[in-house]
Amino acid sequence: MSALDHDHDAPNDDPTSKPAAGPKPQKEDRHFVTALARGLEVLACFRSGDKALSNQEIALRCKLPKSTVSRLTLTLTKLGYLIHLKESGKYRLGTASLAIGSAMLARLDVRKLARPMMQELADLSRATVSLGTRDRLSMIYVENCHGSVALTLTLDVGSRIPVATSAIGRAWLAAVSEAERLDFMEQVRELDHVAWPGVRRGIEQAVNDYRTLGVACSFGDWQKDVNGIARAFQPGGELPIMAINVGGPSFNLSKEFLLEEVRPRLIEAVTRLESALSH
Repeated sequence: MSALDHDHDAPNDDPTSKPAAGPKPQKEDRHFVTALARGLEVLACFRSGDKALSNQEIALRCKLPKSTVSRLTLTLTKLGYLIHLKESGKYRLGTASLAIGSAMLARLDVRKLARPMMQELADLSRATVSLGTRDRLSMIYVENCHGSVALTLTLDVGSRIPVATSAIGRAWLAAVSEAERLDFMEQVRELDHVAWPGVRRGIEQAVNDYRTLGVACSFGDWQKDVNGIARAFQPGGELPIMAINVGGPSFNLSKEFLLEEVRPRLIEAVTRLESALSH
């Protein structure tokens, strides 16, 4: 099923979109609270397209024993971070989780500054323009603007797409330090050794494109009917590197149009945004 059809996360057949546990703490770090980390893992495993998850589904995503997940979901439900649906026995995110996410987005000034520039790009390209940041092996969207045509990508705020195969994720990979990029690539390699050679080639090509073109590209790599380009930037204020992409159905957004017409305007928009953020 294509991202052109539904507002949900990346397709499950992409090896880099599979859930992966967060970074493991060093054994000597006695200040690390494992129970808290596991509770946060449970909340983080919910995606924008999920209506509800069972304990078994959460256990699979978090790579935790079902008995441990049962205790965590019970606790999180009592605190209001999850809601237990009695008919199905599943869980969905509660209002306490919503409050945390809403508070973060409200304080993310970069969204307010970026939106007018993103909308200009969306209108020009008749595509979807998104602002995102990395969360583990995914890029999570924090802002979206859509062009005037009816058929655009329907992924919205909160949606996730894989870092390794998407333009926005590859822009992030090209902008971070080599050490951080290699660490990420090792995580992807461990996740799927069979798919890794192709994924690695795509990342290496994207890094080279970023150096020569100023943008990272994904032409049918994330989904065969989707093209996109992206550029990363440092938002400041101790925030992690973010990126803006322009993407849409390949029959509407050709590789040539994106590189020749949209690319210079995307670079200009990100440069203007960086200047505004610096002030």
